[in-house]
Amino acid sequence: MKLLVTGGAGYIGSHVVRQLGEAGHEVVVYDNLSTGYRWAVLSGTLVEGDLADGARLDALFETHRFDAVLHFAASIVVSESLAEPLKYYGNNTRNTLTLLERVRRFGVPHFVFSSTAAVYGMTDLPLVDETVPLAPANPYGASKMMSERMLMDLGLADGPSYVVLRYFNVAGADSEARIGQSTPEATSLIKVACEAALGRRECLPIFGTDYPTPDGTCIRDFIHVEDLARAHLDALAHLAAGGSSEVLNCGYGRGYSVREVADSVRRVGGIDYRVDEVPRRPGDLPVMVADNTRIREVLGWTPAYDDLDRIVADALRWERNSPAQ
Repeated sequence: MKLLVTGGAGYIGSHVVRQLGEAGHEVVVYDNLSTGYRWAVLSGTLVEGDLADGARLDALFETHRFDAVLHFAASIVVSESLAEPLKYYGNNTRNTLTLLERVRRFGVPHFVFSSTAAVYGMTDLPLVDETVPLAPANPYGASKMMSERMLMDLGLADGPSYVVLRYFNVAGADSEARIGQSTPEATSLIKVACEAALGRRECLPIFGTDYPTPDGTCIRDFIHVEDLARAHLDALAHLAAGGSSEVLNCGYGRGYSVREVADSVRRVGGIDYRVDEVPRRPGDLPVMVADNTRIREVLGWTPAYDDLDRIVADALRWERNSPAQ
């Protein structure tokens, strides 16, 4: 298939692009390189451009007849979205609209959308499935929810068939340390812990130790980026075979606490490092774990890296070898 991958030079997009290339697909990556890297594009052709540039998108779609679009390009930092909400509605929602206009105009039949568990907002359910009402608690989640709705409405009209993948907590890296998470000042727990263990941060802060969980710290569902990338290829195959449009959670269906992650980094890395207990952050849920029944049933998705120590080992290997350091 001939595929357009927006944001394919970023963390998750680059892993998907690599797997698509290995599977024999013809890939065009479209990325403004604001948070992505040229060296991370291991397959296909990189076209540098911004989704806000409608004329450049028109030229791209006129040059290529795409069989599907996989859309990753977005701003993703929750705290930044609270401080700069219009940036998120612009980059995430308005730019998705600009892209969908071209998808419709040029008759692209399939669309895979990178979404987030942040669309669910505050919930006290032990497992979150796709039927939970959406109530995002921040502009990041809201901007993604709006993009989902546009895609769904377009699909109900005359638009593409689609799969929306709602990510839980993505971590890890390519097992050969060719690509990994390189975002400066990243906020994701496993990356922060690895950086602290390697002396690149003063410490790993634990935000709150009095939650109603076994060890008092928050519990999250961490998914290896390679398993997440495989879910995109499975979604693409599902659509290409005439499968129905779907909204699917991406997680393992079990969680680990912040303390368990900190201990895993110590154990796997053989490194002791400083961990500071600090007050809770507003809006953090005690537990957020995916119900992944649907993705297993609909796509036949079977994770291969469902092990915290494996996720941490790959993340640490990447941090030690990253060209972005």
